[in-house]
Amino acid sequence: MIPDVDTYLIDGCGRCKLFATPECKVNPWRDLLTELRALILETGLTEEIKWGVPCYTDKGKNILIISAFKDYCCVSFFKGTLLKDEPNLLVKQGENVQAARLFKIRSNEDLERLRPYIKPYVFEAIEIERSGKEVKKKKTSDYNVPEELIAEFKNDHNFKEAFESLTPGRQKGYLLYFSSAKQAKTRTDRILKYKDKIFDGKGFHD
Repeated sequence: MIPDVDTYLIDGCGRCKLFATPECKVNPWRDLLTELRALILETGLTEEIKWGVPCYTDKGKNILIISAFKDYCCVSFFKGTLLKDEPNLLVKQGENVQAARLFKIRSNEDLERLRPYIKPYVFEAIEIERSGKEVKKKKTSDYNVPEELIAEFKNDHNFKEAFESLTPGRQKGYLLYFSSAKQAKTRTDRILKYKDKIFDGKGFHD
């Protein structure tokens, strides 16, 4: 794992084969990430590396991360759904993301447009974390269980027990992945492909 944010800004997160190569996703966004870093450090948050990216914390509690993607860099708030966001500037990264919301930044113009809002949003996020407020998240039982998975549970009770022994987060990951296939055969193929991993107690991304 990379040791610090300076390394991240030079070489990337270290989680893929593009680390320290010209193709690393950090390269196009280095200047913008450097400016974002400076802005966020002005708020007094503690800077760490978590999950290979710069993470900013308050008294050990995660507040936000900054990171690079192929088409943008961003400031992502862990409890973004609790921010007021009256100008409606924050976006949801993916359909299944529950709590996090982010500022997407693709240019210097984007940064200048968002600059007046970034620090106030950070301060609000700190207050939310200190208040103890939590995002109400879906339970595993709130997700669709594909018929093909139910059928496999009936055929193999040990598999059902292995799936139910997974952490809620791992169960959700599999349910979302299995359910996203449009055809029944594809759903079945996915379930069978990941059975061994489920028996090993591992999640979809492990």
